[in-house]
Amino acid sequence: MNIFEKQKLDFGNFKLIAGVDEAGRGPLAGPLVVSSVILKQDSYHEILNDSKKLTEKKREILYEWVITNAVDFFIKVISVEDIDRMNILQATLYGMKICVESLKIKPDIALIDGNKTPVAMTIPCQSIVKGDSLYSAISAASILSKVTRDQIMFELDRKYPQYAFKQHKGYPTQKHIELVLKYGMCPEHRKTYSIKNK
Repeated sequence: MNIFEKQKLDFGNFKLIAGVDEAGRGPLAGPLVVSSVILKQDSYHEILNDSKKLTEKKREILYEWVITNAVDFFIKVISVEDIDRMNILQATLYGMKICVESLKIKPDIALIDGNKTPVAMTIPCQSIVKGDSLYSAISAASILSKVTRDQIMFELDRKYPQYAFKQHKGYPTQKHIELVLKYGMCPEHRKTYSIKNK
């Protein structure tokens, strides 16, 4: 059973299903990107899956497919400053709430990747652990978030070439940590994240 069939089996009684996912909770640098997507009911792509399981080339192909086959979508970029001010969990929940409520077409339900949902939602929500590999709407949202964030990190790589953001996308790899210890933190590093403990 693929992620399209499973979504139809488990949530087929809902006509408009929004998927919600983020990219960038774990990195030491760069923004958090959250997306919501409502796919057309008859949409199908054989390689759609959790963005982390796909190559960069496949993600880029799927990004265009999701945009083309979405009834509606919304992408929210949350800055490093906002992450430091709110903390990453609250920033994630804030982004998810914004993404769902900013959809021009109101979904019947929002399927949210993870184990928490934002409070005071005006639309019914259900959190689903590892939902990005289970349901097509969440997978589509993961693609938009991941590709959007990667593009931002490519731009930051050109602005701050000494940190090699294009290679590690801001995640706490050994190389990234070595470069931070060598050059110090740039404005795109999250001040509330402990780099020495990584």
